Amino acid sequence: MEYSMGFEGIFEPALLEEIQSSGELMHFTEGDIIMNYGKYLRMMPIVLKGTVKVLRMDENGKEILLYYLTSNESCSMAYSCCLEARKSEVKAIAEDEVTLLAIPHDKLDEWLCKYPGWKNYIMRSFNERFLELLKSIESIAFHKLDERLVAYLKEKQRLSGSSVIKASHYQIADELATSRVVISRLLKQLENDGKILLYRNEIKLMNGL
Repeated sequence: MEYSMGFEGIFEPALLEEIQSSGELMHFTEGDIIMNYGKYLRMMPIVLKGTVKVLRMDENGKEILLYYLTSNESCSMAYSCCLEARKSEVKAIAEDEVTLLAIPHDKLDEWLCKYPGWKNYIMRSFNERFLELLKSIESIAFHKLDERLVAYLKEKQRLSGSSVIKASHYQIADELATSRVVISRLLKQLENDGKILLYRNEIKLMNGL
């Protein structure tokens, strides 16, 4: 598999060669932990295939979904942890079959000075993750939970390309920082309204959602 897949025209040919020689392909299955709280990172992941969700835990031990990473995207928080040699404050979990490219920590700063294409990629990544964090904050601060739930389901549909969402009520509750009872009640209301169909650990989205 070519490490440069999808990066032609973005990275310089010389950088693509360095990625080919320095990067490491890693494979994960659904539910695998890619990054975890309190662990030092020796690499920055770039997702080549699949979807990765990134979570943050508050002081009470409750997790909340920050954002998703898909093809050719990277976690800016991982980049910062690598450069500053500090422990991770986020957890990244594979949503499905994931292939990622691990960039060694000692190459991050070197390439930043050496290749404009790498610098642009990193800056764009920071900007995209920042905008997604703002979106999450606005959702929590200004939107009702039922609106956040619908937005969550639609985002899962967009990422998976399927109208069938594989997620338990507990998982949705954790990612939206609420209780399972509340999520179950809201999902049942959506089903009564004809907008979804509920199955065991699966939710089918209807056209009216």
